[in-house]
Amino acid sequence: MLTDLLLAATHHLLVFALVSMLVAESILLRGPIEGGVLQRLARLDAGYGGCAGLLLLIGLGRVWYGMKGHDFYLHNPWFHAKLGAYVLVGLLSILPTVRFLRWRKALSLNPGYLPDAGEVAKMRGLVRFELVLIAAIFVLAASMARYGGF
Repeated sequence: MLTDLLLAATHHLLVFALVSMLVAESILLRGPIEGGVLQRLARLDAGYGGCAGLLLLIGLGRVWYGMKGHDFYLHNPWFHAKLGAYVLVGLLSILPTVRFLRWRKALSLNPGYLPDAGEVAKMRGLVRFELVLIAAIFVLAASMARYGGF
């Protein structure tokens, strides 16, 4: 039972950390993007990626070592929908990550570099869409926990 508790608590803390970092990215993308902001965006995005990886590992740990057992998850359509939405968020997050790294590299080559406002707006919209999908993951997780399989 302790293993299940530790896995669940870690899973939830990682979810909160991931959402916090994504919200911080969204906020930073609202204002003017200068050198310090670019550096913070890149660091936040690295933390976001690390959290996402750990979240997946801990989630898989819950599937295999949690109290509900892997049959509950593997035969639960809500779990598959949740995992699919998670993968979609991960795929969508590739573009901002690549863009932030590109911006940071451009900044190192030219200290006066400022990214194009249109690109910033596009990244802001993409990050906000990721947040909407994460909200959908919360709904899918609640459905998964309550309704199980059909």
